[in-house]
Amino acid sequence: MLKPDHAALHEIFRSECVENVRGAGADVELQAKSNDWLVHSCRHKYSYNFTWLGRPIIQYPQDIVALQELVWTVKPDLIIETGIAHGGSLILTASLLALLDLCEGHVGEPRRVVGVDIEIRAHNRAAIEEHPLFSRISLIEGSSIADDVIAQVRQATASAERVLVILDSNHTHEHVLRELELYAPLVSPGSYCVVFDTVVEHMPADFFPDRPWGPGNNPKTAVHSFLKTEAGQAFSIDRLLQDKLLITVAPDGFLQRLV
Repeated sequence: MLKPDHAALHEIFRSECVENVRGAGADVELQAKSNDWLVHSCRHKYSYNFTWLGRPIIQYPQDIVALQELVWTVKPDLIIETGIAHGGSLILTASLLALLDLCEGHVGEPRRVVGVDIEIRAHNRAAIEEHPLFSRISLIEGSSIADDVIAQVRQATASAERVLVILDSNHTHEHVLRELELYAPLVSPGSYCVVFDTVVEHMPADFFPDRPWGPGNNPKTAVHSFLKTEAGQAFSIDRLLQDKLLITVAPDGFLQRLV
């Protein structure tokens, strides 16, 4: 427990940081330059070049830090992720949950991660299953919006008090909106539903020639449609977090459940 004077100093520093972030968020030129840099870096597949504890993570470092902050703040018992790829994000969240358990001296059932993907390729499955953190991970193969898959996911949440959700699979408007309808209600009050790759809305129209998504049809358009629904009224965009990051593939994608 911090002494009162120490706590006051920490609060002053935190308040200063908030003002810094608000200033960055209001800086139109900085925001534009950040987006330009992100788009340019995507042409070099920048996010593909990082690993977490040995597995390719395919995320920007800023978003990795954001997940760390959210996990520490929310302290979820369960994290649900749609989209697995090489498994780096599963290993990241599993490691963060392991650290939480260690820091809290947690006893009983360890915190866990559930990963969902329509296709878990054999070499990726083998690498994930061989990882030291695999004991904290459950894999579900199938479409994230299929009835049998969502039934398995809901079963996994039955004993969890705090649930955090990360959506990062098919990036079309229709698919992400359906994911939000199915997965957002599983998020605990105060926790988050993180929708990745909303940045597609701000990419050049010809950037994804071999994909069905693009400007006007992507996770960000799905987020804004969802927020207009009755279920979406329970969520709010954490703009302070995205303004802190500046470089993020999830603008308007950090959704906090308020009630």
